[in-house]
Amino acid sequence: METLAYPGVQETLYREVMPNGLEVVVLPKEGFSKTYATFATRYGSIDNRFAVGNGAPITVPDGIAHFLEHKMFEEPTGDIFATFASQGASANAFTSFDRTVYLFSATEQIDANLETLLDFVQNPYFTDENVEKEKGIIEQEINMYRDNADWRVYFGLIDALYHVHPIHIDIAGTAESIRQIDKETLYSCYETFYHPSNMFLFIVGGVKPLHVMELIRNNQARKSFEPQGPISRFFDPEPASVKLPRKTAVLPVSLPKCLIGFKENREPLQPDVLLRTELLTKLMLDSLLGSSSPIYHELYDDNLISDSFGHEFNSSEDYAFSVIGGETRDPDLLAARLREAIDKACASGLNAQSFERTKKKKIGGYLRMLNSPEAIAGEYTRYRFRGADLFKLLPIYESLTLAEANKRMREHFDWGRMSVSIVAKEG
Repeated sequence: METLAYPGVQETLYREVMPNGLEVVVLPKEGFSKTYATFATRYGSIDNRFAVGNGAPITVPDGIAHFLEHKMFEEPTGDIFATFASQGASANAFTSFDRTVYLFSATEQIDANLETLLDFVQNPYFTDENVEKEKGIIEQEINMYRDNADWRVYFGLIDALYHVHPIHIDIAGTAESIRQIDKETLYSCYETFYHPSNMFLFIVGGVKPLHVMELIRNNQARKSFEPQGPISRFFDPEPASVKLPRKTAVLPVSLPKCLIGFKENREPLQPDVLLRTELLTKLMLDSLLGSSSPIYHELYDDNLISDSFGHEFNSSEDYAFSVIGGETRDPDLLAARLREAIDKACASGLNAQSFERTKKKKIGGYLRMLNSPEAIAGEYTRYRFRGADLFKLLPIYESLTLAEANKRMREHFDWGRMSVSIVAKEG
């Protein structure tokens, strides 16, 4: 077992890679009553074309990672949620663009809950009957989200930005794609992406690292996994342009919703460069558009935005885009005002005092986050799958400069790579 010390944030982690390739990291938090565990696979909605080792590429239906997540909770012995509940734990799971995560939170029976988490994720149970039944359930979920304005405006934006990259496809897939899923395809994807060598277990809370590692070693030693080669993922070349400059849907909303997105086209970045670019971009966006910025206050005072207005930046080796917006009485006027304000900021640069204040705010938020087991587990796993380390963010934040942020702002806001997604009011 390896010890990883981070004196800058006063944390010590314990790491071990099991003989079958499963990476385990434990973060003991003295005095914490809650323990939070995530069991994650580097497998998300964009992984629809892949190969293992020297094998031929396989193309699978859209939405299969999410479908697989649903099916993992079905066991011949009964409902896994009920098992966790009987052990005093709350369990859940989610699928994102690039990972699937199973998790539990508990203050008691931690050993039993860890065993349950490992055992149900490593024991798939798919039958022709339960797969067919699930198709109807997920189709209902897809239809439900089609009536959700926030979901429609967000994925409408991504669909407008991207031509062929699978990020533009709904995480749940489509009614047509999930009908193509069968038991054999599920097992094929499971055996590829749920191999221990592609998975990561993180435990944080009031636990003893030596005891937890021994429990996991014994659990994994009882199971057999064939060695597996590296997984290759394949994506068609994405054009530099956006797919659509504007996309509109109509729903029964009280106020229209408007999101503006900027798509980036670049060569894959090394993990350390990718991490620095992500932190810098988020800091730049918060300095420019955050709730304490002049732009935010001007738009708010003019009744063009509400508290729902926000921004985010999503990036990986294969894609990067920003999202800006929220509810507004006039989507076109909001888009025009944002363009005017952003152009002005690009010409003059960010305010130095605002930048430093926002940087301190980001650092404070990061340090507060380290007191939340849920946030630590989620963020540590996300960064780990991208070759980065959550506990090394502090010196990077401290080293970010105004000159870098201004350069990044001018690079990112390219109006030729901008799309607008609107959910308009009916009538």
